Amino acid sequence: MSQNSFTSLSITREAAARLIAETLTASERAGFEPVIAIVDASGNLKAFERSDRSSYLAVTIAIDKAYTAASFGLSTAQWNDLVDDRGASNLRHVPRVTAVAGGFPIMEDGRIIGGLGISGGSWAQDQEAGEEALRAFGQ
Repeated sequence: MSQNSFTSLSITREAAARLIAETLTASERAGFEPVIAIVDASGNLKAFERSDRSSYLAVTIAIDKAYTAASFGLSTAQWNDLVDDRGASNLRHVPRVTAVAGGFPIMEDGRIIGGLGISGGSWAQDQEAGEEALRAFGQ
């Protein structure tokens, strides 16, 4: 074993596809057509789905929500509270940080393996669909 490297985990393509399917189902129940982005543990796009009637702006928002959630293992709803803190408020100016509900870390055995971002509904619909999808996914 080397002292100059470490092994990291990342979501598989198959797991990302399952989570996309769970999120589509949850979004339909919540009543909106989503854009869904899944990033790997390093924040790079792993899987993506855009509903036919979703907005163009929702594409970037979903990807950035997933990136933000994977970056520290915090949901974007938690980031919203974090950037309201005077000591951390400058984080809102970091490129790609998106502090609005609908982004979730994807965890396995207590470690971050990716991020899920949902956009296209209200903040409450995005949050509800993500929570439901992750429960069905086993989180």
